[in-house]
Amino acid sequence: MSVGLLMVRVVVGLLMAGHGSQKLFGWFGGYGLAGTGGFFEGLGFRPGRLFAAAAGATEFVGGLLVALGLLGPVGPALILSVMLVAAVSVHWHGVFAASNGVEVPLLYSVVAVALALIGPGQYSVDALLGLAAEMDFKTAFVDDNLRSLQGEACDDYWNWAYTIYVDPK
Repeated sequence: MSVGLLMVRVVVGLLMAGHGSQKLFGWFGGYGLAGTGGFFEGLGFRPGRLFAAAAGATEFVGGLLVALGLLGPVGPALILSVMLVAAVSVHWHGVFAASNGVEVPLLYSVVAVALALIGPGQYSVDALLGLAAEMDFKTAFVDDNLRSLQGEACDDYWNWAYTIYVDPK
């Protein structure tokens, strides 16, 4: 599983970093800040250059963090945030990429959430530096909150059952 996780992290992370570099630097056929800023202005994001820089930096940094497996859920959270905005503001008129639909941002978003829940794995900078346990999003957030919700639900159920069956008034 660790090798598969490494492969997903590196491919998705580097593609996302490349996507951000198109906006920031005009690399890989991108339009750079000026061109992307103009596009963003057309979408209503003003000043366009500032929003293009923010989106590009978020994609670039998030992608590199994911590829390296550094800082656990931070990279996936950055990717998720920018892909949600892209899905709603640019791609919300269809499903598949052929019609510029939500397919690509949805795929990036789902992979980002999965990576945040699974963690960076054995072959990551976090594991090398001993940060994997400290950056475990699933244990720190999801499991604890699910336990809280389960506890509240069980308490509510037992309180309800007690008032119905044991102490009906």
